[in-house]
Amino acid sequence: MLGSRIRVSAFRWVPDFARGKVRDLRVRWALEEAGLPYETEAIDFVEKRSPNYLCRQPFGQVPLMEVDGEAMFESGAIVLKIAEQYEPLLSRASRQRDQTLSWLFASLSSVEPAIMTLAELDFFVEDETVKARHRSFVLGNVVRRLDDLERALGDRSYLVDEFSVADLMMTTVLRILDHTALLAERPTLASYVQRCTTRPAFKRALQAQLRVFDENAPVSE
Repeated sequence: MLGSRIRVSAFRWVPDFARGKVRDLRVRWALEEAGLPYETEAIDFVEKRSPNYLCRQPFGQVPLMEVDGEAMFESGAIVLKIAEQYEPLLSRASRQRDQTLSWLFASLSSVEPAIMTLAELDFFVEDETVKARHRSFVLGNVVRRLDDLERALGDRSYLVDEFSVADLMMTTVLRILDHTALLAERPTLASYVQRCTTRPAFKRALQAQLRVFDENAPVSE
């Protein structure tokens, strides 16, 4: 079982395009689904490279989860740890468990890399010539992954029977595309994301993340 004190690292503030997208949301959501209380360790972009943080998260990223002082990093590993403690997120039945784990890792290995490449191109590449040269290829990779996912989901409400950790992770990955029309163009996936994000646990997790950003927003001069 998880310990009595859980602490999750998160950025104090991020630009508007990243609000609601930073990966601590995944951990917050899983903890909310499991009904586990937690604290937030808010850090800035300097503190993430401090020796104190790097000794717990060697890549200087968020989230980091500490349970009674013992640290874990990588959102997929953390969320899986939580799901193992809370059966509704990860069935104990062999077939459902195997399928859920397959989709959990697919969200991180097969779907997220293509989507993140597009997001990085759109948000961080300032040279419009470079962006124009690469965007068609990058977009094509995303479209193929989305079409594959839409076909696999079919008319089911969730990836494996009931809502699970696989849906939690896949939804957070798909939401990275909110700045595009790619989901709106695929009603099956748009409805799937809406279905998952209307869960009370997601709403609580999102509010908790945004609250930290709002409390630490830069003061306009």
